[in-house]
Amino acid sequence: MVSPPPGIAPPGIPSLGITFLPAFAPEQLREVAQQADSAGLDELWLWEDCFRHGGLATASAALAWTSRITVGVGLLPVPLRNVGVAAMELASLHRLFPDRVLAGIGHGVQSWMGQVGARVASPMTLLNEYDSVLRDLLAGGEVTFDGSYLHVDAVKLHWPPTGNVPLLVGGEGPRSLGFAARRSDGVLLTAGLGVSEIGAACDLIRAEAAAAGKATPPVVVPLIAATGVGAAERVAVEVARWQKSDRDDVGVAGDAEALAAAISRLAEVGVTSVAIQPTEDEPDLPGLCRFLGRQVRPILAGS
Repeated sequence: MVSPPPGIAPPGIPSLGITFLPAFAPEQLREVAQQADSAGLDELWLWEDCFRHGGLATASAALAWTSRITVGVGLLPVPLRNVGVAAMELASLHRLFPDRVLAGIGHGVQSWMGQVGARVASPMTLLNEYDSVLRDLLAGGEVTFDGSYLHVDAVKLHWPPTGNVPLLVGGEGPRSLGFAARRSDGVLLTAGLGVSEIGAACDLIRAEAAAAGKATPPVVVPLIAATGVGAAERVAVEVARWQKSDRDDVGVAGDAEALAAAISRLAEVGVTSVAIQPTEDEPDLPGLCRFLGRQVRPILAGS
């Protein structure tokens, strides 16, 4: 079995991270990143949502402000980013911060892609081409490619990464998840799903990976969560905002034991990394990082 990407634990005890939502002002990131780092969390996940945060700009800052935590970008919308530029940016991050960077690619929200004139007729065709070209560029090769959407002529990175570059793929439907299972170094699932829905996705990922003759890739899942006064109400509002599922186990509210139990249930169905997703009205992001690192993580570790 291949080793999981840095920051993502093998099956059993899942990696524990925090998601810095694009709803939060960029100037809040420094304190949150440093608190997550010092609290012992494994991962800090950033999103590239139109038209809020740039995923690679915020990742670079978070990496520079911290010393050990893995920083993930989930995900980069492939219609929005030129593949050569994406390769240059990711290569630079991996050379500057070895073994601390995770990046995912995906279709992006189609309505947003339409707003910037980047929407394509076949998102799967573009994702297939983009994944292939980006991997070849990050591997240091000279790439010439003439596809339906990507056209690359003798492109080669002058400063390619010096080691392995894990590249994750995000998706929702069976075709996207199947592609991610067969091709990626990890799969990013969407937020707002119940445990049984996540379990079904993990089953599909395992089956597709096995059919392709490869090990099951790590699976990263955001978990909407809150603690403290008004936690249940805030989680209910956040779950309703996503409108992804009618299950009653989509989010979790409560003390450290409640969150640890919810995370453990996800691990049981195949999730290897849980990125706690705060509510958009979370009153104390740095405090939530400390709570996760100092109270929830020891329970998961069995201490």
